[in-house]
Formats: sequence, C-alpha cells, structure tokens
Amino acid sequence: MLIRCHRQELAAALASAGMPDAGLVFVASDQPGGWAGVGEELAEAFRLTKEAAALPAPVVYVVSNDDLLGRRGPEQAMVACGLLSAARTAALELAKARVPVNTLAIESGTDPTVLAGWTRALLEPDAPTGELVRLGTGHLGKALP
Repeated sequence: MLIRCHRQELAAALASAGMPDAGLVFVASDQPGGWAGVGEELAEAFRLTKEAAALPAPVVYVVSNDDLLGRRGPEQAMVACGLLSAARTAALELAKARVPVNTLAIESGTDPTVLAGWTRALLEPDAPTGELVRLGTGHLGKALP
C-alpha cells in the first residue's frame, strides 16, 4: 500500500486503518506551491497511478471539496479537478481489469477515522469505480460540475 499524504493527522489515520496490501491513496497537497507546483503534483499523481495500474491495484485520490468548487484559489482547483479527471480516465482504462479508481472529496475538519473508513471501502476490489464521493455538507445547495 502506498499512501502519499503531507497532512500528518490524515496520514496517521490512513496508515493505521488496516488498508489492503496493494493500492494507492494520493492525498492532494493543500498548497501546491505555484503553477510549477501544480504540474509537479499532477505529475507525481500520474507516476504513482501508473505504478498502481501496472500491479494492478486500486487508487483513491483525496481532494478538498472546497478545491473542487474553486473556493481556495486556482492552483488548488487545478490540482483537485485534474485528479478528478484523472480518476475518471483511469477508471475507464482499468475497467476491464476490474480495478477501482475513485476520488474522495473531504472538508476541512473531516474526522480522519471517517476518511480512513471511506478510503478503505473505496480500495476494495468490488468498490464502485470512476466515482466522486463527497464527505460533509459543504457542497449541498451548490451548482456542481
């Protein structure tokens, strides 16, 4: 299991949640660090996803719900929306192999154990694929993409 996460509280919860042996959990950075950082973040996600696909192993991208809605700036939105698009594309490519690839959108303050539980469920072989799962209520009543 490869967990790529710069947020310590989330990384600890994910590491202790009894994840499957194989898979990728990629938690998007809160601060990509300018336009160059956006490219680096997406390139790293692409590289790690290629490694997971070669196994084949399931993939979960974790992004901020606010970033999907463009609330925290263009750089964060580019990363979050890029990962959502990547998940949908990878899900199509890995559908024949029955490998799930999904995006989990969280809010600030999401309980790390709730995140870990949903992540673990989305890594299961019989999990849905190509889906966006939103945790929290910050998206309710909004015009969504």
